[in-house]
Amino acid sequence: MKIVIDARMYQESGVGRYIRNLIENLKKIDKQNEYILFSPDIKWYSIKEQIKLPKLLEDLKPDLVHFPHFNVPIFYRGKFVVTIHDLIHQHFKMQRATTHGPLIYKLKQFGYKKVFANAIKKAEKILVPSNFVKNQLVHDWGIDEKKIIVTYEAVDDKILEIKPGKLTDNYIFYVGNAHPHKNVEGLIKAFLKLKKDHKNLKLILAGHDHYFWQRIKKEFQDPDIFYKGYVSDKESVLLYKNALCFVMPSFEEGFGIPILEAMALGCPVVSSNAGSLPEIGGDACLYFDPHDPKDIITKILMVLDDENSRKNLIKKGLIRYKKFSWKKLAKQTLEVYENSIGS
Repeated sequence: MKIVIDARMYQESGVGRYIRNLIENLKKIDKQNEYILFSPDIKWYSIKEQIKLPKLLEDLKPDLVHFPHFNVPIFYRGKFVVTIHDLIHQHFKMQRATTHGPLIYKLKQFGYKKVFANAIKKAEKILVPSNFVKNQLVHDWGIDEKKIIVTYEAVDDKILEIKPGKLTDNYIFYVGNAHPHKNVEGLIKAFLKLKKDHKNLKLILAGHDHYFWQRIKKEFQDPDIFYKGYVSDKESVLLYKNALCFVMPSFEEGFGIPILEAMALGCPVVSSNAGSLPEIGGDACLYFDPHDPKDIITKILMVLDDENSRKNLIKKGLIRYKKFSWKKLAKQTLEVYENSIGS
């Protein structure tokens, strides 16, 4: 079988990490099928993607194409499977509406929905990272649940090999982007109240996201809040390992790899109870309502002030993260490929 994987997002952080780990593990488990990593110089979400990509793909004569994101060309007629990581773009304003203007923003959103609807309707199978996303597709879009396969993502084992140094500061850690659904503002507001009784406490925020981080930095300027910007794997491991806790304050997540990374690195996790996070975190997180500022503060304090609670979360986290494996994801994905081609 000739299987083409759209690898244009290979170098990106979120979807790119998924593509990299999938490909790496498919190489280990599948020596029979032919894989083509398809990466033409065509920008995603572009008109060119819709017009030129179908012909380029058809010229390869694949048995199946795997699109690792919803941006499937509407005019592509071959067999394909698609990965839907979340439906967040449908629930929150993800674009810089102030930059594009409301009309352009609405037109783009209309275009995204058309492309998304085409992808989930025509796909042989839909891969999702959680039952939460599966249920959203069933309830919001009327997709037959038999068409949807849950393939849980995992921690990249390479970070476990990094040997970090020591940091002496007492700090809470967050890494990710600062899009509206991430609720970074909610975390910052909770921290500003927390530090009134914890004078030496600091908040370290990391993540590469120009517009939304700049907006937050402008609004929240405090000597105990540190904006690190993009951090390498080595830096993130250092920050996870030495943090008092990692906080995931999101209003919605399709998966939530950072909470598994924190667990794997021995950092206690305090997390929102929204989206897929309880499904992924299990009993290894302390959960709060992201819409309730008092609850956020209460749960963080339980970790800061109770060493037993902190140790218990670390212990459970070191067990929990091992339930997720990229190799298992690759095996499930290969099975989906074979079933889709044979259908």
